[in-house]
Amino acid sequence: MYTLKKSLGQHFLRDENISRKIVAALRERPFTQLLEVGPGAGALTKYLQELEGIAFRAVELDDEKVRYLQDTWPGLEGKLIHASILDVEKPFSGGFTVIGNFPYNISSQILFRMLDWKDDLQTMIGMFQKEVAQRVAAKEGSKTYGVLSVLIQAFFDVEYLFEVHEQCFNPPPKVKSAVIRLTPRSAPAFRDEKSFFLLVKTAFNQRRKQLRNAVRPLFDEAVLQDPFFNKRAEQLSVAEFAQLTLKMRS
Repeated sequence: MYTLKKSLGQHFLRDENISRKIVAALRERPFTQLLEVGPGAGALTKYLQELEGIAFRAVELDDEKVRYLQDTWPGLEGKLIHASILDVEKPFSGGFTVIGNFPYNISSQILFRMLDWKDDLQTMIGMFQKEVAQRVAAKEGSKTYGVLSVLIQAFFDVEYLFEVHEQCFNPPPKVKSAVIRLTPRSAPAFRDEKSFFLLVKTAFNQRRKQLRNAVRPLFDEAVLQDPFFNKRAEQLSVAEFAQLTLKMRS
């Protein structure tokens, strides 16, 4: 058997119907290489390791869970990466898909990891804290729209698939959960990624202020006189942020 470790944010999915629903959503898009993040006690792994014609790997930090998974499914020998998802190198060459019931305590960091891999990431389906899932999927004008929303949506289409009740987990988390899917999209026309990331993070760092005041260090005063800068960061679409990078100081 195994123990639950709060320090690793472990809440294991125990509802078979939800597991099958997540796997069904995964199979809606073709893939040949699959990485599972945080398999834990194997709620999804039991289905994933049976998929035919798929190169499968799973990354798990907890050594106890690695042993449990290997003992339960001997076919996983050589397919388990004993490490943190935040530290591993890209697990495959070429395109691959990512799936997971992601540890809630590092879920935002995992999403930024997906951005690191965006050139090869074909699809990501993941369970997140509902609040994080809503932030990722939020549109401009929403109070939940922020840095994570803009940076993810610049490179991925986000689908908010379904929510999952607390009692579907062991132990039940104190927060609600939701499953989202990311699929690649053409990036908007910005000057360069570094400028885009800097602008978005600077704008939302003072999200209550007019854009003019929040991003003043990044633009010439003449540019800042444009009435467009009367807006606040949460009012700008992803495309508008991208276009704005073309006016930033060199």
